[in-house]
Amino acid sequence: MTATFIKAAELWIPSHDGSLLEFGGGAFGTARRFAAISRELCFGRGEGLPGRAWEERRPILLPQFEGSFFRRNAAAKAAGFTCAIALPTFVDDRLISVLVIFCGHEAKGRGALELWRDDAAGRGEMTLVDGAFGQAQTFETISRQTQLQRGAGLPGQAWLSGHAVFLDDLPASPGRFVRTRQAAAAGLQRGLAIPFASQQGERHVVTFLAAADLPLAGRIEQWTLDEPEARLRRVFAFSELHGGASRIEATLPLSTPSGSIVKAWTRGTPVINDWPADESGAPAAAAASIGAWALLAIPVMSKGSVVEVVALYL
Repeated sequence: MTATFIKAAELWIPSHDGSLLEFGGGAFGTARRFAAISRELCFGRGEGLPGRAWEERRPILLPQFEGSFFRRNAAAKAAGFTCAIALPTFVDDRLISVLVIFCGHEAKGRGALELWRDDAAGRGEMTLVDGAFGQAQTFETISRQTQLQRGAGLPGQAWLSGHAVFLDDLPASPGRFVRTRQAAAAGLQRGLAIPFASQQGERHVVTFLAAADLPLAGRIEQWTLDEPEARLRRVFAFSELHGGASRIEATLPLSTPSGSIVKAWTRGTPVINDWPADESGAPAAAAASIGAWALLAIPVMSKGSVVEVVALYL
């Protein structure tokens, strides 16, 4: 199994009476002890990482677990998880789910997890809320000092477009990534930015950055609606294992609401499949081609509607 910066994911959903968050599925790879502990947990409002995202009604990034409100520190450390981000999904004022994505810095490969937010004063700028940068200390310093105009840099592009943005060569993208020199020095080459709205009227962008020898995920895809045909169309894919970017299109019919990507689109909530071999069509083939053990489908929302699904193969 090829090591990736994104290590695992889990989904938490409200209980029937809405008083707790209960385990709603996950993909943990070889982290079996962490998985077993997680399946037995529940969280109240404000408890643990999922509960904190529920209470604050916005994405929450934990740059480290030790000394924090995280409840599974020892198991996370044993699994190689070093940081995480919790992403709540709301419909109107009602919480639907909290997606938690775990990442891990490797000794030989660099990676960074960032959370950006638009300026509350309405000045049209994004600033860093928090980040986990591993050994990339100089990159961290400049990132915490950076302010991005709407449309500038990787987070600013995702903010402006309302869609995920992927860059396969950060140091060679000065027009699209403003920290090129620092990224090159830190060994960071790939970048994925995904926009998220909060219930506080703010716009957040989560960015995953990693070196070529530590892929963000085994494969990354973007799916959008082909409205006249009532189907989803794969418009982009990238895999370190298959030579990089691919523009080979594929489609999934919406008339048969099966498969993680279609479910994420129709439900408007993330879907995790820890057995991607049972997907159908192009996702099954993609998973098999890289030996993926999980598929994470993340809907990107704009004004209450899904505009895109980002598929991460682990």
